[in-house]
Amino acid sequence: MTTVQILIDTVEKVKEFSSVISKSEAECELVEGPHILDAKSIMGIFSLDLSKPIELRIYSDSPELPEALKKFIV
Repeated sequence: MTTVQILIDTVEKVKEFSSVISKSEAECELVEGPHILDAKSIMGIFSLDLSKPIELRIYSDSPELPEALKKFIV
């Protein structure tokens, strides 16, 4: 498992993040406080407070996904 902090604070960033993450076969979760949701759910993403960094958990050993998400990592 890989854990990173990401910032997707605009609608454009959410769209781009969703596009990248949905192409991956890896299981991914977004964690904000007690809330854990599927990172591939665009509706779920919009239910979070996007003004601050969110924890992204990637359940894969492949380095490809973190590299593709590099621009969102803080």
